[in-house]
Amino acid sequence: MTTFTNDPTMPTPSFPGSHMVIDENYVFISGITVSDLSNGQAAQGDVKEETHLIMRAVSRMLEMEGGSLADIMRVDIHLKDLKFIHDMDGVYAEFFEPGRYPARTCTESPNICGGGHVEITVMAKRQLAKEQ
Repeated sequence: MTTFTNDPTMPTPSFPGSHMVIDENYVFISGITVSDLSNGQAAQGDVKEETHLIMRAVSRMLEMEGGSLADIMRVDIHLKDLKFIHDMDGVYAEFFEPGRYPARTCTESPNICGGGHVEITVMAKRQLAKEQ
């Protein structure tokens, strides 16, 4: 059964969508920006801090479903300006075991919703699916 849910620690999405869609095998997390986080406004403009806040939110959301960052299979990252990719990468890499990084796409998106500099979307394998 597919479940459509929102993270209760975050504001309700301002778009017609859900923070997470969960089925028997995967957890899909919608693109998260600092404007999606209640404390995100203070970090806007600092790519490193935005990445930290977003990755911590993704981690918390996966933990709510019994998973962790190690379960992530694919990540899509949108940066307002690709000149900040090395700053973002330095923070992003801290959240994964070296050599065990998810498949990833990173693109430049100059008009990220909410005015942030980073948006991260995730697809993760569900722990329950692994145990069956």
